[in-house]
Amino acid sequence: MPVTTVEKDLDALTMTVVADFPVPVSRLWDAYVDPRQIEKFWGPPGWPATFTRHDVTVGGRSDYYMTGPDGERAGGYWEFLTVEPGRSFEVRDGFATPDGEPDAGLPSTRMVYTFEPTGTGSRLLTRTVFPSLEALEQLLSMGMEEGLTAAMEQVDAVLADLASFSADMPTAAHVLDDTRVRISRVIHGPVQTVWDAHHDPALIRRWMLGPDGWSMPVCEVATSVGDTFRSEWERDGGGDRFGFTGELLESAPPYREVTTERMIGVEGPGAVNELTLTPVGGGTLLTVVVTYPDAETRDAVLGTGMVDGMETSYARLEAEVLTPA
Repeated sequence: MPVTTVEKDLDALTMTVVADFPVPVSRLWDAYVDPRQIEKFWGPPGWPATFTRHDVTVGGRSDYYMTGPDGERAGGYWEFLTVEPGRSFEVRDGFATPDGEPDAGLPSTRMVYTFEPTGTGSRLLTRTVFPSLEALEQLLSMGMEEGLTAAMEQVDAVLADLASFSADMPTAAHVLDDTRVRISRVIHGPVQTVWDAHHDPALIRRWMLGPDGWSMPVCEVATSVGDTFRSEWERDGGGDRFGFTGELLESAPPYREVTTERMIGVEGPGAVNELTLTPVGGGTLLTVVVTYPDAETRDAVLGTGMVDGMETSYARLEAEVLTPA
């Protein structure tokens, strides 16, 4: 039972939950910043969570929903106010409507997560600050305390499951819903270097090639929101040229960017790609959430071997760009 104490202070409008874990702080921290891991325990038993966004940086945001046993959904969000990597983060925590917007009918809170080393592992202090006594009473009556402690009771199993979240795992895709897929891989290099490798044309041409035997004659990078990018590939010696183009919608270097993407010469709606880079043990967790126009397009694209091609490119990135000569 990792939860050791739960203290409520009605005068200070706070609730503090303390939990101890038999792992180093770095392992516990990674479980909270990796969407693949936090969604394994964040929802209470019977209500697994799905994180469609998880940007652990100041100004970042997390969007998630929990699915009940009968298929019903309950949504929530975090807005990151402060982040001290490996030590703490503070979020505005709130409920979300079915379309993902903040639910104005329910109160939001501030939550501070503090990670501390202990003689036997690590300790997590979760301090919730309520906006009013009425909000505190309302949220506690809705089962907030029970839900939070029940979620923490599931963390041990995730911490013990080292194989599923190894930094040496290949690129993997996780279907989030009918239109969204999350692609994840730990890149063995620091965040800034990985970001630069995605935005320097000279570097991109060295690794973003998919299978051997291809080159990238066109690499035009979007540098400001509203700019367009264009990437084209062809077989060595010429032939079978194809490419993609799109617009840069959001940019928060070196942690996040959002772009549209469509195949050159193909009519119809394209996709939206949300790239997030998060420092974790072993390097940088690269996460790309791709939103397709429909499930049929999603399945067709995944069926092309896209994920295997991305793994080949990421392995080349590590070997030829990130590894010192």
